[in-house]
Amino acid sequence: MKKLMMTFLAILALIAALLLLEWGLTASRAQHSSQKGDTLTFYNWGDYIDPSILTDFEKTSGYKVDYQTFDSNEAMYTKIQQGGTNYDLAVPSDYMVAKMKKAGLLAKLDKSKLTGMDNLNKQFLNQSFDRGNHYSVPYFWGTLGILYNRQKVNGADLKSWSALWSERYKNRVLLVDSARDILGMTLLSQGKSVNDQNKADLAAAQGKLSSLMPNVKAIVGDELKLYMAQGEGDLAVTYSGEAKNAIEKNGDLAYTVPEDGSNLWLDNLVIPKSAKHKQAAYALINYLNRPDVAAKNAQYIGYATANRAAYEKLPKNVQNDRAFYPKQSVLDKLQVYQNFDQYWTQKYNDAFLEFKLGKS
Repeated sequence: MKKLMMTFLAILALIAALLLLEWGLTASRAQHSSQKGDTLTFYNWGDYIDPSILTDFEKTSGYKVDYQTFDSNEAMYTKIQQGGTNYDLAVPSDYMVAKMKKAGLLAKLDKSKLTGMDNLNKQFLNQSFDRGNHYSVPYFWGTLGILYNRQKVNGADLKSWSALWSERYKNRVLLVDSARDILGMTLLSQGKSVNDQNKADLAAAQGKLSSLMPNVKAIVGDELKLYMAQGEGDLAVTYSGEAKNAIEKNGDLAYTVPEDGSNLWLDNLVIPKSAKHKQAAYALINYLNRPDVAAKNAQYIGYATANRAAYEKLPKNVQNDRAFYPKQSVLDKLQVYQNFDQYWTQKYNDAFLEFKLGKS
């Protein structure tokens, strides 16, 4: 009986020990989860990061990533402004950074928590939309240019935006559906700025743009790169990243930036003021700033990296591709879009809408 009682007590002690161990592990996991901030919600453009990078980040950091996407800066702005969903990291373009900052939607960055900033190309820091980079970190960059089929168009004829008005391109040109870009390239063809806020200049640009209509085959959105890859257009005004995607599908295509200048666009990493997991956001920014990670990401995306150290790790044929990594003489002529107030935004939109109605 005594032996049976001792066995029973030993079993009870073992059970108690196991329960205590389980409680300790649960508490440890809970504490670790709390320290790591649970799940980071990353709000980005579709297919704008190598998925394996997020997987590797989760493994090395302990954070989980909820990757959500948007298809326009305006859609992203509205969702963050409404505040219904928590976003910890987002990727607005240049002018949208200024708009979000003005609306009080962004958290000021704690530079002491950022690493790898020295890896970034100074060319893309301290831009007008965020002097001092107090709210944003450059991610990818690119240009607006002309994508063309080398079998049907002589690239040497595309040194100026005005070349698009040539009669030889009747019903052969595709345009990206964007007021700032299309009016901007028209203003550049007249020696003006993409940020022009002069009524007479805008009226003159609108007049010149209307004369382009006979050459315009279609005004389209994301499907533009597919149309060009399939040979449904001979020339297109589009973004360097979209051009890169089309060229990968059709080797007859090439991309150029006219010598009279263009738009320099920058997509940036920002932390919304409403973010609940800021430490996790800093961790992902720092991970993306690593040269090896940024180079891998650039290879997957096909866009130009803003990370100088990552650029140096890219294959030589990529580094020397002047369509996507232009010479300094071209870079010096690029202009970043300024954030227009409501009045000028509407003026540009109305002018572009009138132009589009002429196509319908």
